[in-house]
Amino acid sequence: MRGMKNSKKRSLLYVVIVAAIGGFLFGFDSGVISGCEQAIQTEFGLTGFWHGLIVSGALIGTVIGVFTAGAPSDRWGRKKTLWLMGTLFLVSAVGCAFTVTSKAVGPHMLGWFRFIGGLAIGGVSVVVPLYIVEVSPGPLRGRLVATNQLNIVFGILISYVSNYFVARWMAVDGGWFHGFCQWLAGVFASNPMTTEMVKWRVMLGMECLPIFLFMALLVTIPESPRWLVRVGRKEDARDVLDSIGYPEVDKTVGEIEVSLREAQGGVSVPLFQRKYLKPILLAFFIAFFNQVSGINAINYYAPRIFDMIFGAGSEMASLAGTMGVGTVNLFFTILAFFIIDKFGRRVMIIGGASLMILMHSLVAWQLSLGDKCNATLAVVGILGFIAFFACSSGAVIWVYISEVFPNAVRAKGQALGCFTHWFMCTIISWAFPVVAEKAGTWAFGFFAFMMLVQVLWAVFFMPETKGGTTEDIEARLGIGA
Repeated sequence: MRGMKNSKKRSLLYVVIVAAIGGFLFGFDSGVISGCEQAIQTEFGLTGFWHGLIVSGALIGTVIGVFTAGAPSDRWGRKKTLWLMGTLFLVSAVGCAFTVTSKAVGPHMLGWFRFIGGLAIGGVSVVVPLYIVEVSPGPLRGRLVATNQLNIVFGILISYVSNYFVARWMAVDGGWFHGFCQWLAGVFASNPMTTEMVKWRVMLGMECLPIFLFMALLVTIPESPRWLVRVGRKEDARDVLDSIGYPEVDKTVGEIEVSLREAQGGVSVPLFQRKYLKPILLAFFIAFFNQVSGINAINYYAPRIFDMIFGAGSEMASLAGTMGVGTVNLFFTILAFFIIDKFGRRVMIIGGASLMILMHSLVAWQLSLGDKCNATLAVVGILGFIAFFACSSGAVIWVYISEVFPNAVRAKGQALGCFTHWFMCTIISWAFPVVAEKAGTWAFGFFAFMMLVQVLWAVFFMPETKGGTTEDIEARLGIGA
């Protein structure tokens, strides 16, 4: 009996890990541009404004993607929607890898394919945590949803590592990798390409490898049991719940039916009602503060930030520095994985934001000193911020947004939270290069101030959601049917 129980736990873990590869692609796609953006600007001769627009092209797509993902997720199911997102990722990666060299066409082509990738990022940022929440038992839900965030930061780290080794291998004239990439570029390019021109295209194309893995493994996992109940397939839902180890299958199905009663058998329920004001505001603010912390300004522009601290240096040194950022991010996300269900969401936000204030203030102080900047202290500030973000807001956001909405509107609520997240990310990422060039101190000072506001919000307005089923949380927050 114990062996059967452990087997079902392994089945649940496998299902969650496969779904969370979508988070890995989210992270990889978000991080890979950091190693390419300066080469792209140089090749196409882009101004700061247009360069920022192309880099943030994926983010603009993401803002749209978070809303377009909800409808197919509710209509076709979570699993089929994830497969669709994988297809969009693949189209984007291939298109970016074969961007033409023409200065008249290339930037537009790259921008549009990055936009398509953004649609996929928006989709998985909604559907992956939604799916994991809907298959997870209450006592494990925080850790299992945090697996998505773990995969996001793992994807960011692997994108940094990939960029570093692509740059290193491309630098070896006569090496097999250099020769293969040059040959491939010659087959598809209409004009001769330098090593630098080939390099960033290869960096973006490397994403195809995990995309193929994700799409192949998706066929091996079941549909969400809560979606199955929503569309009237209760027996299928019972089979899924039993296969992943739910102890009281019939009781769980009954609770899901009660929470979905107002959906009238699966008919769409509007999100923007007075009764849902509380979860709407909670999702908005947790997503808003996540981005005004400055996390994606660092993820997208890490090499530039290291140049601000150390002065202009070698490409390899900057790429190595980004791997340090990714490693710290991954380590502290793993730490968050083990404590999120112990300490809860609210305590982690309050503690993490308080420490992020100190780290941003340290970086702002050092950058204000100009040539007298102590590089060691500045790097400690950057890495410290990454660490405290990873084990607080980075781990909490997707869990919290998924938890606070009732079953009937969870997909729409997830989309709203993700829209807020990516809309703010677009603004911050587009504006950061301009602001940082003129006054990096002000950028980090702004981030510190916003973390102070988040502490006050969490202390006075943020309820705890750990423990219990998603139906329990509905009752606890007074937002059920």
